[in-house]
Amino acid sequence: MTTPPPPYLPGHALLEGRAAVVTAAAGAGIGGATARRLLEEGARVVLSDAHARRLEQSAAALAVEFGADSVAALPCDVTDEEQVGALFDFAQDRHGRLDVVVNNAGLGGTADLVEMTDAQWDSVLDVTLNGTFRCTRAALRRMKAAGGGGVVVNNASVVGWRAQKGQAHYAAAKAGVMALTRCAAVEAAEYGVRVNAVSPSLALHPHLAKVTTPELLEELTAREAFGRCAEPWEVANVIVFLASGYSSYLTGEVLSVSSQHP
Repeated sequence: MTTPPPPYLPGHALLEGRAAVVTAAAGAGIGGATARRLLEEGARVVLSDAHARRLEQSAAALAVEFGADSVAALPCDVTDEEQVGALFDFAQDRHGRLDVVVNNAGLGGTADLVEMTDAQWDSVLDVTLNGTFRCTRAALRRMKAAGGGGVVVNNASVVGWRAQKGQAHYAAAKAGVMALTRCAAVEAAEYGVRVNAVSPSLALHPHLAKVTTPELLEELTAREAFGRCAEPWEVANVIVFLASGYSSYLTGEVLSVSSQHP
């Protein structure tokens, strides 16, 4: 049985006056949906992505809808520390503050462990785990110095909890993101910053459909309690909750946006 998605919810000014950064935000996936939801909730958003052309197109479209003062963009490869630093400096210079950071950048792939090369392992870990580390570190340094608190939301995955064939590198990276989130939260609590993560299972968007076989999508969808994939904005809604004051006593948590959890 398939339960249809609920109606799209309007914004309620939950993030009015806040300034946010979202990585891997160019496109129709969770990052793009999150950037839109943050804007709908009143935040000013700096979008980032390694794909400069798609980033420019996404930012231009959002600027038309939400106003040029609310939307800015800067390409960033999260495997490059210099680019990460430039992104967060740009965000602070643009808006004079940094309140919310959503670390969405990640890289997948499928390979059985006995066939997996060092290069495949390293590339997935460097984007998905090390990139989240670099961005979290950059955000916390600036939030600590500013002294005004803040929120970091990382994108993990249910694969970080459970096994899936061909996903050893991705699962290890996402499990690492969960552990990083918990440790960072304990440290950041001392200066009023919260660090949490979402753990989606399957949020379908055009790019995922292109790189995933219909057979695998059918198998993964069959595991879902609602009998369907999540809409990217359904994951973005949970990210907004974690970024907002409604989750003021939540830190170090990994929220499963799925029925699939330990």
